[in-house]
Amino acid sequence: MHCKTSSGVPMPKVVNPKHRRSSRQLIDSRRPALADVAPLFDRPQPGWVATIRQSLGMTRRDLARRMHVAESTVARLEASECAGTIQLDTLHRAAEAMDCELHYVLVPRRPLEDMVIEQARKRAAALMSRATHTMLLEDQKPDDESLQKLLSEMTADRIDTPGLWDDTER
Repeated sequence: MHCKTSSGVPMPKVVNPKHRRSSRQLIDSRRPALADVAPLFDRPQPGWVATIRQSLGMTRRDLARRMHVAESTVARLEASECAGTIQLDTLHRAAEAMDCELHYVLVPRRPLEDMVIEQARKRAAALMSRATHTMLLEDQKPDDESLQKLLSEMTADRIDTPGLWDDTER
């Protein structure tokens, strides 16, 4: 299933490594702007539905009629939004009934590329740790420069590989 973007800007399909890289670059290029404006859209204490409804001078009964639901359903909807348990389709219906658009976004705390490289480095380091342990048992300790070069190469090899985030994989 593919979601439509509200802005009409298509996101690349994320299927193969080339597309994953392109998608990360696109998201990373937007991340600073998203991070700057995201705090402006923090949910108000009564929730967005109640805040917009009240700002419009609309009662719960009015909204219920527009949504074709019972007034008690609107009360539960507003409570579930505050509790963080509201379903997106329900929130979308409420937004439509108040002539609003619903937008939601995940804003990465740091660049996705950095996250992928860090994870690949962790996976490479874990593999190297096992290999160097075996080498030490055989009295073949590699020098630090060689280890760093190998770690860099192994990290690069693991970026965009299947199972990168599979913590159960050994």
